[in-house]
Amino acid sequence: MKNRLLTLHPEGKKGVNILLSKYTLIRAFILKTLEERNEISYKELNELAIVTLKDRFDGSIPWYLVSVKLDLEARKIIERIPGTSPHFLRMCENKK
Repeated sequence: MKNRLLTLHPEGKKGVNILLSKYTLIRAFILKTLEERNEISYKELNELAIVTLKDRFDGSIPWYLVSVKLDLEARKIIERIPGTSPHFLRMCENKK
């Protein structure tokens, strides 16, 4: 049986059970992108993920991206920038 991970949700809602390999790939993409750009809109992150990962990812990139993004928010690794619309993301201060 393949390794799976139950994601967390920043509002305490039930997470999703996803393959660890997919979680790891999407997580690495999000963190690398935020390290390079400091902040990015969710829309731009989603578009960039589709272009970057489409040839090496099996599954719905937007669905996995939002699931992993919420998990990283719940773990206080990344955060939504307050007052932004559409919302922007950045690394949490303690994770820089």
